[in-house]
Amino acid sequence: MQPVPGPYRPPTPGPFRPAPPPATVEPATAEATVKPAAAEATVDGDGTGHPAVDAVVQALANAADLPPRDQIAEYEAAHSTLQETLATIDQA
Repeated sequence: MQPVPGPYRPPTPGPFRPAPPPATVEPATAEATVKPAAAEATVDGDGTGHPAVDAVVQALANAADLPPRDQIAEYEAAHSTLQETLATIDQA
């Protein structure tokens, strides 16, 4: 005769120490926001060396002051322009 299994019993847990709670991060304030270096380079006049990329970086820097719903169109246009620019670089 074979033994008949009984009801399922989960294994007993071993020594378990939960991880400490994640550190809380204060939301960024307007004074604490940092603009990317690429945006500062174009705003200051240094540029990236590629006119299309410089225009996109400047447009993104300007979009930072727009309301969020208006920023989306700027980001989509920047993404499209950068994709086209990269495609032309690959072909060269």
